[in-house]
Amino acid sequence: MSELVRIENLKVYYPIRTGFFNRVTDNIKAVDNISFTIESGQTYGLVGESGSGKTTIGKSLVGLEDPTSGKILFEGHEVTTNRQKKAINYNKDVQMVFQDSQSSLNPRKTIGEIIAEPLKNFGVPNFIGAGYDGERSFDQTKINERVLALLKIVGLPAQTVAQYPFQFSGGQRQRIGVARALATNPRLIVADEPVSALDLSVQAQVLNFMKKIQREYGISFLFISHDLGVVKYMTDNIAIMHNGRFVEMGTTNDIFNDAQHIYTKRLLSAIPSLDVSKRDEKRAYRKRIESEFTQNKGAYYQQDGLRDRAYDLEPITKTHYVALKKEGA
Repeated sequence: MSELVRIENLKVYYPIRTGFFNRVTDNIKAVDNISFTIESGQTYGLVGESGSGKTTIGKSLVGLEDPTSGKILFEGHEVTTNRQKKAINYNKDVQMVFQDSQSSLNPRKTIGEIIAEPLKNFGVPNFIGAGYDGERSFDQTKINERVLALLKIVGLPAQTVAQYPFQFSGGQRQRIGVARALATNPRLIVADEPVSALDLSVQAQVLNFMKKIQREYGISFLFISHDLGVVKYMTDNIAIMHNGRFVEMGTTNDIFNDAQHIYTKRLLSAIPSLDVSKRDEKRAYRKRIESEFTQNKGAYYQQDGLRDRAYDLEPITKTHYVALKKEGA
């Protein structure tokens, strides 16, 4: 697998201003020195509770948040600033599917107009598939044909083009969001909690559909979620976030079968057990993990003002990294 995106020491800080002169007295460290790599055709998962910084990383990737420091590289080209992104037409190659499918679709536009918008900006490629760099057409007939082709891919009928977002269910709107993201033949789609607001049966449909288009078109995903069960099904590699820091990073197998950090263990222990006979055992394990977290927090976190700040990641295998206190520190 070739490297598609590399993030190096990314920081996104929001200043806290106080006093008569409105001076910066502190910072909210939404993302605090994060590094990871996404490979072509792979799905990378970001997991953590609300407010941990997952969405901020996703927005930084697509240019909706300006990093305080650090680098974002796309196929070796730095794209940290919006000027650098424009220089290589980066937004054509990286698209986003938002958590709230209703507010992410303009209610005043038809579905056809919504999907056609990126095609009017970047043109219609000759075929559907990740990273097409050939000639593109801006002909309106070609745009209309492409919109119909995208709707067919996501399983929606042709008459959808004349309808409005309010006429569709949550699952259908999310499919429309995926169709819009696919329009430019992106190399990477940032999926921010794409199924969290959907019923379980609809979740399964959307997730299976996303895996299908990945197989067929070679697209990479950055999959952001707080649901470990969904992430286990979707991803190849996972990073666990807490308070703006990675606390553990590895393959899906590393995280689910050999978790080392106490926060990761807490998340895993919170997954409900379907085996009724093991519920008491699961409850006792969860209490034990909570007790360890309270009594032995210093082994996993250092104080940073009022927040617990995870230590730097240290390798324990070639693929598995954990934020643990160094011996003698």
